[in-house]
Amino acid sequence: MFRTALRNVLAHKARLLMTMLAVLLGVAFVVGTLVFTDTVGNAYKERFLTTLRSISVQATPPFDEKTGEPGTVGEDTLRSLRRLPGVASVTGSVEGFAAVAAKDGHPLGGDHSTAAGNYFPQADGKDDRHPLTAGRAPTGPDEVLLDTSTADRGGYEVGDTVRLAVDGPVLHKKLVGIVRTDDTYGSGGTLVLFDDTTAQQLLLKPGQYDGITLEADRGTSEERLAAEARELLPKDSEISTGAQLRERERADAAEGTRGLSQVLLVFAAIALFVGVFVIGNTFTMLVTQRSQEMALMRAVGAERRQVTRSVLVEAGLLGLCAGAVGFLLGIGVAMGIRQLFASSGTGLPDGPLVISPGTVLIAFLVGVVVTMLAAYLPARRAAAVPPVAAMSAVHTPPPARGLRRRNAIGVALIAIGVLGVVFTASSGESGSTIVLLPAALLLIGIIVVTPALSGPAIALASPLLRRFGVPGTLAPRNARRNPRRTASTASALMIGLSLVTGLTVVAVSATTALHQRAENTVRADFEITSKNGGGLPASVHRTLAKSADVTSSSPRRQSAVRIGGDEVTLTGVDPRTIGDLLDPGFVSGSLAALGAGGGKDLLIDTSTADIYGWTMGQRVPVVYDDGGRATLRIGGIYHDDEFLPPTMMPLATLQPHLKEIEDASVLVRTKAGDGETARHSLERALDQNPLIRVRNTDDLAEAAGGESITLLVNVLYGLLAMAVVIAVLGVVNTLAMSVFERTREIGMLRAVGLQPEQTKRMIRLESVLISLFGAVLGIGAGIFLGWAAGRLASDSIQGYEMVIPWGRIAVALAGAVLVGVVAGLWPARRATRLNILTALKAD
Repeated sequence: MFRTALRNVLAHKARLLMTMLAVLLGVAFVVGTLVFTDTVGNAYKERFLTTLRSISVQATPPFDEKTGEPGTVGEDTLRSLRRLPGVASVTGSVEGFAAVAAKDGHPLGGDHSTAAGNYFPQADGKDDRHPLTAGRAPTGPDEVLLDTSTADRGGYEVGDTVRLAVDGPVLHKKLVGIVRTDDTYGSGGTLVLFDDTTAQQLLLKPGQYDGITLEADRGTSEERLAAEARELLPKDSEISTGAQLRERERADAAEGTRGLSQVLLVFAAIALFVGVFVIGNTFTMLVTQRSQEMALMRAVGAERRQVTRSVLVEAGLLGLCAGAVGFLLGIGVAMGIRQLFASSGTGLPDGPLVISPGTVLIAFLVGVVVTMLAAYLPARRAAAVPPVAAMSAVHTPPPARGLRRRNAIGVALIAIGVLGVVFTASSGESGSTIVLLPAALLLIGIIVVTPALSGPAIALASPLLRRFGVPGTLAPRNARRNPRRTASTASALMIGLSLVTGLTVVAVSATTALHQRAENTVRADFEITSKNGGGLPASVHRTLAKSADVTSSSPRRQSAVRIGGDEVTLTGVDPRTIGDLLDPGFVSGSLAALGAGGGKDLLIDTSTADIYGWTMGQRVPVVYDDGGRATLRIGGIYHDDEFLPPTMMPLATLQPHLKEIEDASVLVRTKAGDGETARHSLERALDQNPLIRVRNTDDLAEAAGGESITLLVNVLYGLLAMAVVIAVLGVVNTLAMSVFERTREIGMLRAVGLQPEQTKRMIRLESVLISLFGAVLGIGAGIFLGWAAGRLASDSIQGYEMVIPWGRIAVALAGAVLVGVVAGLWPARRATRLNILTALKAD
């Protein structure tokens, strides 16, 4: 029987090639995921060994609760640490923020890390944290270093003048050197290094450091050195040994890659699940075509289990080949995933590919097990056919009772799935994952009843195809001839499109809600903020207010105050212009209260009112940051909104109590609206300061989650594309083997006058019918699942309403037609190349 299986594999190489493609793509996805995560994990390990090798002890002073600033240590502490026995070197670090502009004025870094620090040379004049690749170390206040990635993206070379900003106006510094860094700056962020004194003045305090690292002499215990250093450092300093740092970083890296690996493996499982339909279809058709052969084997003494085993061995051999090729392809997939994440600026480190023995074993196990599982039912059906029945007819129709039982099971699964999805979606548990189980039952139920649905669905499309003449009449009949096969092929496409449609519905609905709310709430054309999350100098608002392009503006200045025993942040705005810039949805009161009541009215959102139990008209005693006291009246309560501050009060009332005048943001309206012309005008007025970010309402909506949603959906589209590709292969495979199965019939049609072009059209129309059938099922299921997911997400996304993206659905349907046309090309060409006389003699 093994020799028989081997002979069958060799005899049907072309037929099994498409099946092997379906398996190897799934295997490649699994292997690519495992190789990618192993590679990233190893790269993290190597990076930590490189960057942390010289660190024996790391210390961070405690946060200063009184000033609200990071703790520091001075030069005297560093000198004391250097005198400890066993200390090879001590490094003081200064960390902060610096925004950098490219030579053309375009800000670098975006929303990635835009860091600044000090270059701390040791006795040899080098800082091992930042090896120089060109130039020299900075020696004065007008000199800086950049990391290699920032210099490349900014177009800078040693000797150029760099435009940057730390917390105020634009600074111009000379680039004297470029450093290599193993941190995340090469993935989209920027790094600027100053000399020690300049870094302290710009980023911290003169003569102070916010972190210390110690390198021990050979043979010195890290634990002992940490204990001795603790005696010299401020109380409650966070102290870690080098071993603890390396272990902590490795654990964090492993946790991060574990989550990514799980997501990728889920999509690999989806791809393999889709491949199961292709494999099952292939072996069903192969077994049907060899019914007489197997019947003869049974007649000469082969037992049922021997026939079953023969088919399973054939599947196992196919799985071995698919596993081998899928393993090689998976290495390419891993390289592609790594390149994708590197280009998106995720900060993942680079390193050589790591291929573990376990990955090789998994590749072959997945290929063999998935193929044999998918071939098991066809093998059982082949062995169950009586020899006499098999030899008397090539095509044995499935028993009606089996289809009735299958339909009953499918309807039950659909009912349970629908009820489960509706119940979970109506439960109000935001982000609940319980919906995944009933959703899976629903999809499985649809797959089970698809044979029963295929007949009526194709019958509805038949009148539309009759305009294509004889091919249009024959195509739906061919598609309805074997409901199981048509359903199985369409189900593979249905799974991918249902997930794609569901994701699209949720993404479009969420981004639409964000943009709509931003437009309704923010009347201002632009919001100006600082990229470092800190405050803007008051000069920014003064500059904008004087601009001829600005029609109205208001700063937003904040201060923490004490109300009772709680600390509350109050936001001061200009009562004269805020109505032109914001439109809160009030539960009670209005913005007019800010201009009335002698400046003693306070507006709050519903969340603040709920937290503190404040009501309209209530008077609350306030203790300002400078010690001043006042009583404010709740003059209005508006709906909580992420585009609004939680409190608002007149700026003139709050400003006298501010220790430092700076703005959290500035809102402006311009004559030219919120277009790029107005944006560039504002940026020029602000000297194209790379520290300052100018955003319109669309930008605010994207920052509030729209950009993340779009990026996530695009990544998921890419991952699901593998399942759709496998489904397309399934359509091609089904049609190709169907053409082989109908060789004699096609020969007869050609003999009675069907032209080659008509034959091609018949096969293509059948392919389009199957693809559209799967697409309609997938889109319908996807819309329902998108509704359920949206209901779960609606509590966390204000104003969420389901939006059906009809345009994208139309594109999906058009794509299904294109898939059908492309998938039918090779089978149609094969059908027209059949020799009529040879075809008429076929069994």
